[in-house]
Amino acid sequence: MTSPASSKRPLWIVAATLLLGAAALWGGSRLVWSAQQRDGGVRGMLLETQTGAQHSGALVPLAVLAVAGVAGAVATGGWPRRVLGVVLAVAGLWACWIAVDGVSFSGFPPGAPVWQMFLGRALTLLAGILVLLGGLIATKRAGAMPRLGARYAAPSVKKTARDPDTELWEALSEGEDPTDSA
Repeated sequence: MTSPASSKRPLWIVAATLLLGAAALWGGSRLVWSAQQRDGGVRGMLLETQTGAQHSGALVPLAVLAVAGVAGAVATGGWPRRVLGVVLAVAGLWACWIAVDGVSFSGFPPGAPVWQMFLGRALTLLAGILVLLGGLIATKRAGAMPRLGARYAAPSVKKTARDPDTELWEALSEGEDPTDSA
C-alpha cells in the first residue's frame, strides 16, 4: 500500500512541470526570435526584430493553459483529469512544433541578437517538453493522485468505531444526532 505522501508526489510533479513550462513559455515569448534588415529610406538599413509572441501568438495562451492545467489537475480526478492530461500533452507538442518550425542556423543580419534568437526557441522547446511531460503524467497517474475535496467525500463503507466516544463523533460528522434515542 502506498503512503499518502507517495500518492501526492505525482500531483506535485505535474504541478511543478506545468508551472515551469508556463514560465518558460512566457519567457520564450518575450525574447527575440527573428531579425531582418529592411530599407528605412533616409535612415538607411534598419534592423527589424520580432519577439516570440509576435512570431506566434499562441505562446502566451499556451502558458495560460499550462497554469490553468495546474488548477485542473488539482481539482479533478479520474476521466476528467485524463482528458485534461491529453489536452496538455497536445499543447506541449504544439509548443515544441512552434519552437522548431522555421529555425535557421545561418544568414543572420549584422547586429542581430543571435543568442536571444536561439535562447527563445530553446526555452520554448523546453517548455513544450515540460508541458508534454506534465500532461502525460496527469494522464497516466490520474487515478492514483489525490483529488480536491476527496477527503470530505462520503465514505462508501461504514467504518467500525473503536470506542463509544469515537462513535458519537462519527455520528455527528455524518449529520446524525447521537443523543436522540427515538
